[in-house]
Amino acid sequence: MKDRVILHSDANCFYASCEMVLNPSLRDKAVAVGGNEEERHGIILAKSELAKKAGVTTGMPIWEAKSKCKDLIVVPPQFEYYSKFSKLLRGIYERYTDYIEPFGLDECWLDVTDCNTHGFIIAEEIRHAVKDELGLTVSVGVSFNKVFAKLGSDLKKPDATTLITRENFKEKIWGLPVSDLLFCGRQTTKALGEYGIRTIGALAQAPEEFLKRKFGKNGHSLWLFANGLDTSPVAHKDEYVPPKSVGHGVTCVENLVSNEEASKVIVSLTLDIGYKLRKEGLYARGVSLSIKDENFYYYSYQTKFEFSTQDEMTLSKEAISLLTKNYPWNAKIRAITVTAISIETNDTPVQQDMFFDYEKDEKKKKLTSTIDKIKDTYGKSSILPATVLDEKKMPAHEADRATLPGNMKKG
Repeated sequence: MKDRVILHSDANCFYASCEMVLNPSLRDKAVAVGGNEEERHGIILAKSELAKKAGVTTGMPIWEAKSKCKDLIVVPPQFEYYSKFSKLLRGIYERYTDYIEPFGLDECWLDVTDCNTHGFIIAEEIRHAVKDELGLTVSVGVSFNKVFAKLGSDLKKPDATTLITRENFKEKIWGLPVSDLLFCGRQTTKALGEYGIRTIGALAQAPEEFLKRKFGKNGHSLWLFANGLDTSPVAHKDEYVPPKSVGHGVTCVENLVSNEEASKVIVSLTLDIGYKLRKEGLYARGVSLSIKDENFYYYSYQTKFEFSTQDEMTLSKEAISLLTKNYPWNAKIRAITVTAISIETNDTPVQQDMFFDYEKDEKKKKLTSTIDKIKDTYGKSSILPATVLDEKKMPAHEADRATLPGNMKKG
């Protein structure tokens, strides 16, 4: 069998680049897209190349970004326009293949195996078309699997094409930090480092059984990735790929000072998560809680359930338990994100339990269904638990967290 030809196209500085197309006077200037400072969302969401060179980073408070880059121009986000640009990008990709899998608004994998043109040539055509037609630039990775294609698009930025083959992948990527590997997160990177595994090459050459034993399924997946053995397919453009997570994150109007106050926010967040799960026919097998304190330090906790659920009260109960058992309260809480994880679909087989009260569960589902109908008719805030009606601490703004494609596994 011939190798697959996979492309990963990543739009450079996407939000900031879109702003420059919409407002040409911003070109050749240090530009950042940022949240509302007055509503305590004053962080950098995206930055231009010039801003990046000046030391501005995503997630940095706006005041700090301006101290690093005196000429920084901060503009508010216009997500409706970014979405339109994203669709235009995919329109260019569709000239070559129907197998196009989004990875956020600005990134896509493409499977061009059946094209009668070399993948590098297709990548170059795409790169020039995007620049000429949309005024944006993309970096494209070309390889024989999704993980290496993604790595390729990260190696040269902006506006470049990188080819990673079976013959050169060890030379090109084995010397890179293990954190550059897709889905190798901060905690996994730290844990691998404790065993002296700091590069992708070291990960690839580590004993497979050792990684399975120490890191479970994730360790084995990363070993496969490092050795070029990723076989995950690129989804068809019309295929529904269920998300791997569904979550809500908020920055509060005032810092939270107690478990009681934080619990009210958690309940508020899970209301919408449960509603979304039911609308999409999805179930969660666990929940994660992420906290940002007033000093911008991050804490993250998660737990798995014995049974999958769509019930927001179950999600909030477990998330609150994570809070009360783990958060040290060294500082007040600025922001909270709750995420339903290990998502399953309606057709996922379920192991029955002879001790489970199915009659009670069915009554609960009917009640929840009635509440959802009221929300559909009169709005989501038309019926709420009394515990969340605390205007002083309620979030100033809510935003969905990004979700991952269903046929790629998160580390």
